Amino acid sequence: MNMCPLCNAFKELELYCPECSSRLDDSGKVSDFLDPYGHYNDEETVKMGDGYPNTTKDQICPHLIYCNHCGYDEVKFIQEE
Repeated sequence: MNMCPLCNAFKELELYCPECSSRLDDSGKVSDFLDPYGHYNDEETVKMGDGYPNTTKDQICPHLIYCNHCGYDEVKFIQEE
């Protein structure tokens, strides 16, 4: 079973804002924002309702990346390992 290296703190994301060049923060899985109790479900169930059709097949984990300085945000798909 593959796991997200960011969710499990194996790796740290280091990306910079394209708008202001500040370091972007990983705000966690998108599904945590959609369902605040979703983390109690198994990962496959969460992926079925995360709004992205290929997260299970492609073994990716969608994370919300946010800039605290200018408010820029994007969803970054993290490859599970």
